[in-house]
Amino acid sequence: MIAPDEANTPPRRPPLDAREQPPQFLKDVFKRFQRLPLSEIFTSHILDFAKDILPQGVRLDREISSEDLQSIYRRFIADGRDFDAPESQPVYSCEALPGLLILPSFLPSQVQKELLSRLLHRDLSDPEHMTNVHMFYDMPYPKGVSTPEGPSETPSFFSYSPKSKTVFNPKDPSVHKPLTVSKFMEKSLRWVTLGGQYDWTNKVYPDEAPPAFPTDIKDLLEGIFPEMKAQAAIVNLYSPGDTLSLHRDVSEESDNGLVSISLGCDCLFVVGLGRDPSDSIVVHLRSGDALLMSRESRFAWHGVPKILPSSCPTYLASWPAEDNQYEEWRDWMINKRINLNVRQMFD
Repeated sequence: MIAPDEANTPPRRPPLDAREQPPQFLKDVFKRFQRLPLSEIFTSHILDFAKDILPQGVRLDREISSEDLQSIYRRFIADGRDFDAPESQPVYSCEALPGLLILPSFLPSQVQKELLSRLLHRDLSDPEHMTNVHMFYDMPYPKGVSTPEGPSETPSFFSYSPKSKTVFNPKDPSVHKPLTVSKFMEKSLRWVTLGGQYDWTNKVYPDEAPPAFPTDIKDLLEGIFPEMKAQAAIVNLYSPGDTLSLHRDVSEESDNGLVSISLGCDCLFVVGLGRDPSDSIVVHLRSGDALLMSRESRFAWHGVPKILPSSCPTYLASWPAEDNQYEEWRDWMINKRINLNVRQMFD
């Protein structure tokens, strides 16, 4: 599908410091768009693929045939259905950021919903996948509903009622208060890691063997982006008002590309090489969009200054309420953005 351009692949980068601060001019861009009124989103200098005209320096790089995508989507869903997809998937590049590829509306709505379910029902409920809450609380992991034939449904934190008296007990009660399920799901849960479990304090991956990366998600992403072996991922959860500070992903030994998938609400995404103001852009990302950061852009500064409230598409807004399940959580997604960010740790 999207293979690396060997002729333009740069030499391995010099060691980069995960704690280094971004240049001031990029911080200023970030702050400007963090404070940007919603009324000015569509009139500002933002790369928006919903507009009819592309700005200078952004071009159609290639197209992926619908037939190729359909086969990958069918394997992921595994129920034989076809998907609403255009005849071809456009892939755009940006002159100022070599190796940055953008795939707007990459995932059909059915695949988005299924991916969301696997990430937040199945994978969040797996004790091997760490979250930002683990360090401070004991996790009351849910269990599937038991029947004579075995569990009738995948364990999910959404199987608890929002009014549940189940709590996350703090590891140090003198510092933290007990956490309700509702507060955990609505605001406290900010990320969950898959595969390689990154040590956020020391900015390294542990030496011990990581949990297996979910095979179905691995196959979906590697089918489109074969240059990357999906070995580690972070699933970020955002609400309006949340941000992701400018940073670089530099702790991996592999220089292969980094893949990002957007689900739910729109966001503004800032990315830049950090050498000059001309090598940065701000992109309006929507649900189903994908990004590949490879070559020079693999180690670009990037962050999320703004989540656009109430911008979740209607086909996801009521999730996880479906098939007469999780009705008490209906509309949980209406003001949520979920980002799946996947990378290769080792060559």
